Formats: sequence, C-alpha cells, structure tokens
Amino acid sequence: MGWSYKVHGGIALALSALFLLSAVLAWMPWASWPAGMTWMAAAALSLPVALAAVGRVLLTRADRKTLWLSFRCLPGRLQAVLGVLAVTGVLMAVIGASQENNLQTDGVEDGRHYVYDTTPLHRGRAEVSSSAYADVLRREQRSLMPVFGAVLAGGAYAVFTAGELRRADARAKRTPAA
Repeated sequence: MGWSYKVHGGIALALSALFLLSAVLAWMPWASWPAGMTWMAAAALSLPVALAAVGRVLLTRADRKTLWLSFRCLPGRLQAVLGVLAVTGVLMAVIGASQENNLQTDGVEDGRHYVYDTTPLHRGRAEVSSSAYADVLRREQRSLMPVFGAVLAGGAYAVFTAGELRRADARAKRTPAA
C-alpha cells in the first residue's frame, strides 16, 4: 500500500480516536474537555477526510466482496482497531441519542450563556448559568462526537482497504500470467 493511503488512513484513525475520546470524556463527571471542541469543528475536520476516503474507494471500482477480501488482507491488529472504533462509535451514538435532551447550546453573548429549549410547550431561548451551559454542551458532545468517530473509522476502513486493493492490483500487473 502506498504512503498516501497510510497517511490518509492514519489521519482518519487518529481523528476517529480523538472524537471517541472526547465523547468518553464527556461522560465522565470529573473530566472537562475544552469547550472549543464542538461538533462544528468535528464536521469541519471529518467531512473532507471521509469524502476523500469514499472517492478513493470509488476509484478502485471494486464490488463489496472484493473490498471485504481486501480488508481481510490487512494486518489483524489494524482490523481489530478499525472494528473496535466503529463499534464503539455506533454504540455510543445510539446510547447518546436514546437519552432525552431538550436543550441545545445557543451561544455566549456578553458573558451570558444561552440555550434553546425544544420542549413542545416551552420552545424558546433561555439564559442559563455557565455550569448549566457546560452540562448542555457536554450532553451534545456525548451524542454527536461518536457519530463523527464512527464515520471516520469507516473512512479509515475505506482508505486502508482501497490501498490494499491497489497494492494487490499493482502486484498482479507485475506478475506475468501463466
């Protein structure tokens, strides 16, 4: 597999682990994660990486069976890491989505913290304390960060699989047919 596949897949794996770690830290009451790490930053980082991964897979023009066989040729540790990240991301996203959350962060203006209440009879913007705002932000990270982590784990799977397939194709072209 070429170095560009390794770099691209490594970036996707690192970002996936980072987003899943931030989601795990959001579950811990004693841990504080920087408020600047929001879902917008996650989307900005993960979207180009995931789209490039999909593009690389489409360029191989391989079917699902061939891609699966290519994945099976990857080292076992890499397969395990990809599987653990993907399953963890999906499970954490399901758990985060299953919790009822009627508040969304709306922003900070002049030192005041605002949330948006989506309760059916109480819709609207409300001012809250900074600690309540931090709790709402933490709940948002619990439900959104695992999604980006799972998407990036899928992107890493796609890149490494496409790289392995390209390597196998290049080897087949060098070896004369019998």
